[in-house]
Amino acid sequence: MDIKEVRKVARERMKGYCRVCPVCNGVACAGEVPGMGGSLTGAAFKSNVEDLGKVKLRLKTIHDAKDPNMKFEFFGEELDFPVLVAPITGSAFNMGGALTEREYIDSVVRGSLSSGTIAMIGDSADLTMYEDGLEALKAAGGKGVPIIKPRENPHVIENVKKAEEINSVAVGMDIDGAGLVTMALKGQPVGPKTVKELEEVVSSSKLPFILKGIMTVEEAQLAVEVGAKAIVVSNHGGRVLDHAESTAKALSEISKAVKGKIMILVDGGIRSGVDVFKMLALGADGVLIGRPIIIGAFGGYEEGVSLILDNMKKELHQAMILTGCKDLEAIDERRIIIPD
Repeated sequence: MDIKEVRKVARERMKGYCRVCPVCNGVACAGEVPGMGGSLTGAAFKSNVEDLGKVKLRLKTIHDAKDPNMKFEFFGEELDFPVLVAPITGSAFNMGGALTEREYIDSVVRGSLSSGTIAMIGDSADLTMYEDGLEALKAAGGKGVPIIKPRENPHVIENVKKAEEINSVAVGMDIDGAGLVTMALKGQPVGPKTVKELEEVVSSSKLPFILKGIMTVEEAQLAVEVGAKAIVVSNHGGRVLDHAESTAKALSEISKAVKGKIMILVDGGIRSGVDVFKMLALGADGVLIGRPIIIGAFGGYEEGVSLILDNMKKELHQAMILTGCKDLEAIDERRIIIPD
C-alpha cells in the first residue's frame, strides 16, 4: 500500500463521517461532534492547523548534521522518534464503524510498535472501549499508555489500577474531556478536577502520570505541583471549547515556564514530520498524532498506521538535516520563525 491508496480506502470507509480532505483543517467538518470535526464553528480545530502553519523553518545546509539522531526516551522506553499516537476511541459514533473498536485499536497499537513507537489508548462513554484498549496493550506487553476520562475519582482510580495490572508504560487522564458532548449524550458524567482531586488520582498510582489538556502556564505549574510526570498541551483537537487558543500558541509560553520540570507533549493540527519539528522547536519534548492515524487505520489497518508514522519519521529526519539539527536537543526556537 501507499499513502494515496490508504487515503482512498479511508474515504470510502468513513463516508458521511470524514471526507479525508486534501488538507485536514477542520473546515468541511466544522461542528460535526460526534464525528471528526471541531466544536460548534470549528474555530479551535481550524486555529490549531492555521497557527502551526504560520511557523516557518530556517533552512541551513553548511553543517555536519548528516544523519540526525531522533531517539526519544519516554519513561524507560526508547522510541525511534518523538511521536506517539494520541488516545482516540469511538469508532462506531465518530468514524462510522467500518472498523470495530477492537480492530481500530489493534491496528493502532501494532502499527505504532512496527514504526518504533507506542500508542495511547482512550476511554469512552462506552465502557467496553477502554477494556478493548487495555486488552490490545496487554497483548503488546503493556507497551502503551491508557488515558482515562475525568470521571468521578473512584472510577478514575479503578481504571488506573487496571492500567497497572497490564504493566503499561504510564497512565493518564485527559482533563480536557470535561466538556465532551459524546460523554454527555451517553449519560457518563465527567467534569473539571480540583487540585485536591488531582493529587488523589496522581498519588494513587506507581506509574508515571500524564495530564492531558493543559493550555495555560498556571495549570502547567499546577501539574508539576500535584506530581504529574508529563503534560499534554491540548485543546482536545478543538472538540470541546469553540474558539479556544491553538496549541501551537499556548505551547511556547508553557514551555518557557515548566521546561525541564516535567515532560511536555503536545497535539493539535500536526499533519507532517515538519509539523512535528515545529512543535519541538516551540518547546515540546514530544508530540501526539490523532486524525492522521485514524485515516491510516481505516485505510489500511496496522499497515496504514505504520505508513503514516514512517512517513512522518522520514519528514522529520529530512527537516533536521535541512536545519542543521544533529539531535532532538538541537531543535529550538533558533530553528524557526514565529509570526508576531
